[in-house]
Amino acid sequence: MKLNMLGVSVGNSRTRIGAFIDGELQEVATFRNERTKVLAEAVTQAFAPLRDLQDVAVLMASVNDPAAKAIENQITSTLGQQVRRVERDITIPIGRQVDADAQTGEDRLLNAAAAFDVLKQACVVVDAGTAITVDLVDGAGTFHGGAIAAGAQLQLDALNNRTHMLPQIELARPNEPIGPNTIEAMKSGIYYGLRGMVRELVERYAEKLGSFPMVVATGGDGNLLFRDYELIDRVIPNLTMMGLYTTLRVEIEQQSKADN
Repeated sequence: MKLNMLGVSVGNSRTRIGAFIDGELQEVATFRNERTKVLAEAVTQAFAPLRDLQDVAVLMASVNDPAAKAIENQITSTLGQQVRRVERDITIPIGRQVDADAQTGEDRLLNAAAAFDVLKQACVVVDAGTAITVDLVDGAGTFHGGAIAAGAQLQLDALNNRTHMLPQIELARPNEPIGPNTIEAMKSGIYYGLRGMVRELVERYAEKLGSFPMVVATGGDGNLLFRDYELIDRVIPNLTMMGLYTTLRVEIEQQSKADN
């Protein structure tokens, strides 16, 4: 089944927009949430190749409700399209074994749904963005939750904000593990610290499963932090966007089965 869809993923600080045409994801644009004019232009541009197609859905996920409401209103007024929100209008197709009041982020559930849809086996999903999450999906496709920590840039910002001497720097891969100066030492601490945290968590999850799961990384910092890392089986930059598509596809498949 090949569908046409505009996917919108509203994060804590950035929004990602991508068009699916016949099931294939086109180029994804990313913009900061406060840049509303740029977002309006991005929405219009992303929707352009979909405008003359039939049965186009607009599906949105968000972990930032105030920004999502503004963007939803903008899409409706700009494109004249109904926006469907995951978990409000359409359920993310992933089993869940978490507390009833867990309020699990939609991005985490979408990542889990997309990863299991492809892998069909137990896996750990590492999403490295503003925050970094490390989540477990078992072999039956059930999301168990996981761990949430401050992301790489957030940690670097905190070191600058809460100390007198440490400078403001941007995330980058360190030249070597042992930093010969303050900036390289900060890069090394964050880079190898996050990789070590993920390894420890994956090993703990493997103990729970009784076997070692596949590990998938995604998110804006996923490639920088985890490429060429033997622990990670795949780096998939647009996993959340793929989760949006999976959610729509599964709903349509279920409706088709019910109608027949």
